Amino acid sequence: MTNQNVVAPNDVKPLNFNTIFVMATSISNSNSNLLSSEAVQEPLAMLGGLLSLSQRNFMKRLEGNNKVHNWVDSIRASSPTRDKSTSENQEKSAWNLYHPSALNMFDKIISNSKGKQIVTFLDYDGTLSPIVADPDKAYMTSKMKGTLKEIARHFPTAIVTGRCRDKVYNFVRLAEVYYAGSHGMDIKGPRKNQSPKKGNNNGKTMLFQPASQFMPMINEVYKILQVKTKCVPGAMVENNKFCLSVHFRCVDEKNWALLAEQVRLVLNGYPKLKLTQGRKVLEIRPTIKWDKGKALEFLLQSLGYNNSDEVFPIYIGDDRTDEDAFKVLRSRGQGIGILVSKFPKETDASYTLEDPSEASIKINLITL
Repeated sequence: MTNQNVVAPNDVKPLNFNTIFVMATSISNSNSNLLSSEAVQEPLAMLGGLLSLSQRNFMKRLEGNNKVHNWVDSIRASSPTRDKSTSENQEKSAWNLYHPSALNMFDKIISNSKGKQIVTFLDYDGTLSPIVADPDKAYMTSKMKGTLKEIARHFPTAIVTGRCRDKVYNFVRLAEVYYAGSHGMDIKGPRKNQSPKKGNNNGKTMLFQPASQFMPMINEVYKILQVKTKCVPGAMVENNKFCLSVHFRCVDEKNWALLAEQVRLVLNGYPKLKLTQGRKVLEIRPTIKWDKGKALEFLLQSLGYNNSDEVFPIYIGDDRTDEDAFKVLRSRGQGIGILVSKFPKETDASYTLEDPSEASIKINLITL
């Protein structure tokens, strides 16, 4: 039964939000003048430079040996080891025509967001913390925690992640932030009303768990996978409450197919669960129609912005699961989705960023 207590008003370098905070505070003030192009490009250049790089991942249902081998091939393709060819550079240039750099389009972004309430949606791993071999040690720095606290004090901020909500909260420990764990299937908001619109929270805590009925099944599969994956050195199974993650960052490439086969065999007995692929991780989730996009919509509605033109959502993501949120923003026709990737790939994000080496000098000056 769905457990809900909904109250309308909740290897990669880590992301530094100091300049983003200054930028967002400035553009959220409807009485402020438009920032200069140079002033606003530098903060976003820093954002692009410190965001984690996305790999070319493909969602595949692993059914049968052929699908397992196809999945392994897609993992290899996502990490090219050779230099870019002329044709690849041309492909990137053509891709940027449809998905322009957020740096180049920043004047337009500033203009569109002026006088509106910014709501920020952020991933955790690779954004607020570095991606590490042991997911239990993905700690956020004290400096990052301080800047995140400031951001949440000025405008609503949500962490949308595939991780267990409780685990991410233990990493962050900021009561001002909205936490959407398990790919948005476990949402909890702060007790204090963070919305500028009055009367949305009434001092109560927001809690929404649309997949609570799947918890016994998730726990059962978790125990089975812990046993089945022992034959694959380096594999790690993480219980994220309403979904599971099978990490293979520390697995030798020659054993990827074996690990995929073990996972596929287990899931054959659980048709109500689906398998998707992330960065060096296999994600096992319920087949319900809920994702990061639905979580974004729910949070905006809870904040009082369901049908409002006064909000400017910013969603930053680099993984395939973030595409659901990009689609929502595109369909709403408001806010921006920013895909972080150095490889051309299909996306519904409005803009793109990659690790801009040309901005390194400016980044050093900003952080002084």
